[in-house]
Amino acid sequence: MSNWSGRTRRSRLAASVIGMLLLAVIMTGCGNSSNVNLSEGKVNVITTFYTLYDFATRIGGDKANVINLVPAGVEPHDWSPKSRDLKNMGKAQLFVYNGAGFEGWAHDFLESLNKDSGLKVVTASDGIELLHGVEHDDDHGDKKKSGSSASSDHDHEHDTDVDPHVWVSPKSALKMAENVKNGFVQADAANKAYYEANYETLRKQLADLDGKFAQSIAKAPRKQIVVSHQAFGYLARDYGLTQMPIMGLSPDSEPTAQDLKAINKFVKDQGVKYIFFEELVSDKMAKTLAKDLGIETLVLNPLEGLTPEQAKAGDNYVTVMERNLQNLLKALQ
Repeated sequence: MSNWSGRTRRSRLAASVIGMLLLAVIMTGCGNSSNVNLSEGKVNVITTFYTLYDFATRIGGDKANVINLVPAGVEPHDWSPKSRDLKNMGKAQLFVYNGAGFEGWAHDFLESLNKDSGLKVVTASDGIELLHGVEHDDDHGDKKKSGSSASSDHDHEHDTDVDPHVWVSPKSALKMAENVKNGFVQADAANKAYYEANYETLRKQLADLDGKFAQSIAKAPRKQIVVSHQAFGYLARDYGLTQMPIMGLSPDSEPTAQDLKAINKFVKDQGVKYIFFEELVSDKMAKTLAKDLGIETLVLNPLEGLTPEQAKAGDNYVTVMERNLQNLLKALQ
């Protein structure tokens, strides 16, 4: 169901261009415009998408200047940095990215850094057991899912079948927030107590969220969900759900006729009443399929980014995941 491997290969081809651009940017002029987002006297932190930005902002507090690379309303799978982004990353004190292959350009950026640049790097997925979730065609054209997992202690930057969506599970988010906190302490040890206090507040909220998911879903009569994008593998693993995705790990991969037939059967066999879609990608496929099956749709947000309206309303990881839980419970009745 996924063309993630193809997309990753394309990102690898583009990465060499990004690497050369990075070197050119660092070596050329020192105009004031390059520093417009950086702040003296604070820890400058670059994050690669919304969830990491939220955690870094809360842990860093008023001692950090956190810059999120992907703007509100933009789906991050295909986003790549501009010259100004690369320049800011090279001058920041802390770079926080997901890893597990999510940011196809990050490996080459990090390889291009001067070894004495001073940039501290946090791979937020470190310490989380990663899922291999891509389906591959066997010799007979049938789909086979690996279903295996792999430790993130190993370098997965080039593992094209790794599911990178670790943050969608509150249980994984707890570990990610700890990794971000450790990065702050490494970058600014003098304010360790401040960062640890902010982290503890966030940790308690994430632990409470984890408890709500575990207890509520355990009581739900159904455990099967149909989603538009294969982004909920960690949520499914950690809380006893089974996800049936319409599209693969990349949100614009296309399902085959055989995939649609399997989804149709899954919906009927499991008594599924809703198909989940996302705000940042087209909902056309999910809504068309739901209409054909005579069922309804609901939002399940993978928190790759906020819409401009959500950002304006002050939403964050916890509030969006609480709404996700309510929609999940409605669908699982």
